[in-house]
Amino acid sequence: MSHVGVGPRAVARSAAFLTAGVLAVPALAGCTSEEPSSKPLAAQDVASAARASVSDGGTLRWAVDSVPDTLNTFQSDADATTTRVAQAVLPSMYRMDEKGGPARNPDYLESAEVVDTEPKQVVVYKLNQQAVWSDGREIGAADFAAQWRALSGKDSAYWTARNAGYDRIEKIERGANDLEVKVTFSRPYADWKALFSPLYPKDVMGTPDAFNDGARRSLKVTAGPFAVKKVDAGADQVVLTGNPRWWGSPAKLEKIVLRAVPRDKRVSELAAGKLDLAEIDPETADEVTLAAAPRDPATGTPLMGPQGSPAAGAQGRSAAEALRSWAVANGSDEEAAEEEVLAREERREAEAKAQRRRQALSGYEVRKSLEPAYTQLALNGSDGPLADERVRRAVARALDRQKLARTVLKPLGLPAEPVGSHLALSGQPAYADGSGALGEPNAKEARALLADAGWVPGGPVKEKDGAEKAAGAEKAGDEGEGKDKDKEKSEGDDDGTYIVGEDGKGDDGKNKDGDGGDEESGEKHSSGKNTAQGGAPGAYAPKGTAAPAGSVAAPLAKDGKALTLRFVLPSGPGSETLRTVADRITGMLKKIGIGTRISKVSDESYFKDHIAAGEYDLALYSWPASAFPATDARPIYAKPVPAADGSLNVAQNYTRVGTDQVDQLFDRAMTTLDQKEARDLLRKADSRIWAAAGSIPLYQRPQLTVARKNLANAGAFGFGTPVYEDMGFLKKGAQGSRPSAPAASSPTSSPAS
Repeated sequence: MSHVGVGPRAVARSAAFLTAGVLAVPALAGCTSEEPSSKPLAAQDVASAARASVSDGGTLRWAVDSVPDTLNTFQSDADATTTRVAQAVLPSMYRMDEKGGPARNPDYLESAEVVDTEPKQVVVYKLNQQAVWSDGREIGAADFAAQWRALSGKDSAYWTARNAGYDRIEKIERGANDLEVKVTFSRPYADWKALFSPLYPKDVMGTPDAFNDGARRSLKVTAGPFAVKKVDAGADQVVLTGNPRWWGSPAKLEKIVLRAVPRDKRVSELAAGKLDLAEIDPETADEVTLAAAPRDPATGTPLMGPQGSPAAGAQGRSAAEALRSWAVANGSDEEAAEEEVLAREERREAEAKAQRRRQALSGYEVRKSLEPAYTQLALNGSDGPLADERVRRAVARALDRQKLARTVLKPLGLPAEPVGSHLALSGQPAYADGSGALGEPNAKEARALLADAGWVPGGPVKEKDGAEKAAGAEKAGDEGEGKDKDKEKSEGDDDGTYIVGEDGKGDDGKNKDGDGGDEESGEKHSSGKNTAQGGAPGAYAPKGTAAPAGSVAAPLAKDGKALTLRFVLPSGPGSETLRTVADRITGMLKKIGIGTRISKVSDESYFKDHIAAGEYDLALYSWPASAFPATDARPIYAKPVPAADGSLNVAQNYTRVGTDQVDQLFDRAMTTLDQKEARDLLRKADSRIWAAAGSIPLYQRPQLTVARKNLANAGAFGFGTPVYEDMGFLKKGAQGSRPSAPAASSPTSSPAS
């Protein structure tokens, strides 16, 4: 959600923010752009089916990460399950479509438009005349006004997590009739469509007590296709049932059970038939795919593995092994025969168990897309070496983001394009690749930036006892940057010389054949002899000559300290991908002389005690995409300011890197009602964020979901808001429609690169 955990769970932005950021910036009448928009890199994969093909009734058992501590999305401890519940049971004036754009929700809203801009911005909402709360009362201005007062920030008795947008409202009135709501703003607000989604009844928002405590464990009044039956913390589940007062298309399902299941336990629950829908990790996806693959009738082994490749390894034993086993079991050595008979029985039991598991999983399929979230490398600029922008830029220039994206996404068959914007993803109106403000990967220029900042290859490092050693010369048992300490020591102590042409690479870091080395390790090893054209084997360059780009550079030091960065990572079972990416990054930094010290911490403390507290140099976590970046992204990239108590107020800017220019661009984008102007301002802000190099977007997060094969209109939702009333199980003989592969379409106007 990353540390998505934000491994999948993106820990950086709160769940309350996730709820706010579900729409795209709309175009006002008359404000259009001739610029073609980009396309999402991958489509939804939900087995779409017409409602007529879906059976009435049934229970959907859906795995979630947690039972929420609150059902109020505007509180700080709201989480992703809070959002899921709100989407199913509460009004939202707009929902996000599968391309990341806003779609008016006609079940609640007939129209909404800006009717005045002078002297004040005025928006009039016209509500669906059938829209009622579950207690029979019409949805109307009183609910809008109660939510505004609760979230305006003027009454500190309300424990709110966010007030953005609501603090710009001056008043809310009944319009020409009961179905109209007139909202007047004190200051222009471009992201006005982000408001009132979700909309809570005045029963929840009307008083501080009701807001703070009344909606934590129950929602007595709702207005969606489903209602909250109970939040059962003891059973780790939330139960939703159909809303009898729902006026829209009737819910196909009778019940939805959101059950908290740890990610490493989900495959077992699926095999036991206890779940119908669950987000899973790549390893589980491989197992489900193999279970559903055609099998050799003779051996029972899968004919093809994931992505259409031949299955790796056979489940059965070879003919020679089987013959040897039979011979031992029937041989004259009674002790060996008895052991072999027992071993054969154990193998038969294990194979029977595995076969039952495969059979159970064969009723599921993997649905995959790209999540509306991206993983970034965060660089803490508050102190230490990364407080220097030149060092941050050097780190960024050392990264091959294309290679990192391929590492994560290519094995899954998903489009492997690096993310080019901090503020939008491909397919959203504000998206444009702003990474050019930082520059392309270039080891030579990265080393030049470090040299300009005073970091010297092989420079002296002061020990605690006052003695000096060369950077990179580690003592036995030292916590170092990598595994090849002996190799690094010899390179660091080589008196400023190196073998010309080693690794066969040129100054651009590429091999002669044009590739950048081994994709997995980031390096190619040679025999140690110079084989470059025109060079003599073993020839040495003069002392002081810079090492060629692409080779491992001598470790750097400055003022008696080695340039070693603390790389903090979560240690939980759901974060293997982050750790793999961190290994790749470590290798890339090593090539320009930057050391890393990996620090693995518990998932529980990763965000709170390290990211939010600023106790890291490098870290990986994810941000969800916002359709309202002027509002929602500003606290993430705003310049930290001193608080009254002398501390630094960083809001959500956990890198502690910001500029006045970025803040001003956000503020201007938030107040203009011209879509094109707002988009241009946001793209300028993004370029400046890239240049400051506090956050380096890497790749859009994969979204892998296992679903029962007959479950329709559910799965990997991508950008789209789930349509809960359409979910259900297909009638016998009916089929859902799925993309034949993750619908990978390259952006048409702003390619991610």
